[in-house]
Amino acid sequence: MSSPAVEARGLVKRYGALTAVDGIDLESGPGEVLALLGPNGAGKTTTVELCEGYRRPDAGTVRVLGLDPVAQGRRLRPRIGVMLQSGGAYPQVRAGEMVGLVAACAAAPLDAGWLLSVLGLDAVARLPYKRLSGGQQQRLALACAVVGRPELVFLDEPTAGLDPQARRLVWDLIGALRADGVTVLLTTHLMDEAEALADRVVIIDHGRVVACGTPAALTASDGNGRQLRFRVRPGLDLRLLATALPPTCRASEPRRGSYVVDGPIDPQVVATVTAWCAQQGVLADSLENGGRSLEDVFLELTGRELRS
Repeated sequence: MSSPAVEARGLVKRYGALTAVDGIDLESGPGEVLALLGPNGAGKTTTVELCEGYRRPDAGTVRVLGLDPVAQGRRLRPRIGVMLQSGGAYPQVRAGEMVGLVAACAAAPLDAGWLLSVLGLDAVARLPYKRLSGGQQQRLALACAVVGRPELVFLDEPTAGLDPQARRLVWDLIGALRADGVTVLLTTHLMDEAEALADRVVIIDHGRVVACGTPAALTASDGNGRQLRFRVRPGLDLRLLATALPPTCRASEPRRGSYVVDGPIDPQVVATVTAWCAQQGVLADSLENGGRSLEDVFLELTGRELRS
């Protein structure tokens, strides 16, 4: 049996009176894409920094590729790739030079020119970093993280600020990394991204793990396991629908224009919903019968209030 690529037990990190990470257990297998989710201030970034060796835990242990990321950092760093959301490049460095510099530090790097082309950066390879768009800077950071052929890649919000085409390109690259046996530890605020890419999801809140599992398992764990979801004009009066539905069903509008009926869903319930829509003079869009979305689970576990 292969050893975990990342294994953390009882991780604790405090900043004065604030406990940012409060006894987290975390494990990721070789070749797995693990998504770390949580609201702002939940402890995601600190957890990842402990795994990367940038911070030392106050309690607990962490091993990355079998090594202590702090005490054995020199041995570990050539084997991992780190993508920082802020990029981490000098303002005047040219894009191609930056990737070439990182490649020169690796024992068996990917071809820098090929990687720039794959990520759509070959046309801007001679531009200084400060003249790149936000999306180009994101893709450059990703290129620097993977050009050294790492065994494990840490990706912090890899598609933040990207247009749909670039986002899909990054998704494809992450899929290619997984296919090559590379472990990916991913943080993202995009629930559809986590659902599409991750083999497993870990949700953190207030420095603790509140849920862990595959996206399918997490979204299927809602009691009777059935929902009817549909989109229509926001702000419709649900009282008439609630009266018409069986007593075992409950209707709500959790997000503006997005409606949910919870409970045993049968053809009569679907007919009741469509008849109510007709009475309201609206046509239901994206009528879906199934489990909750990952976003539904996330909000249930971490709350709906804004975090700073």
